[in-house]
Amino acid sequence: MLAAALEHIVKGIVDHPDDVRIVSSASPRGDLLEVHVHPDDRGRVIGRGGRTAKALRTLISALADGRRVRVDVADD
Repeated sequence: MLAAALEHIVKGIVDHPDDVRIVSSASPRGDLLEVHVHPDDRGRVIGRGGRTAKALRTLISALADGRRVRVDVADD
C-alpha cells in the first residue's frame, strides 16, 4: 500500500510519469522504498533544499502507522 501511495504522489509531481518506479525492499532496520524517476525529474522529486523529498518522507511515515519506512531517491 505504501509503495502504491508513493508512486501515485510522485507521478503527479514529475513530467515523465511513465518512468516512475518504486522498488520496495525489507531490511532489519525497516522497509526501504526507492524512488526511480527520469533523470530530468530528479530535481523535482528532491525539491529546493530537499523540501519535496522531506515532505514525501513525512507523508509515508504517517501512512506507515508506526512501522519504520525509509524513502530514498535513487541515483540512476
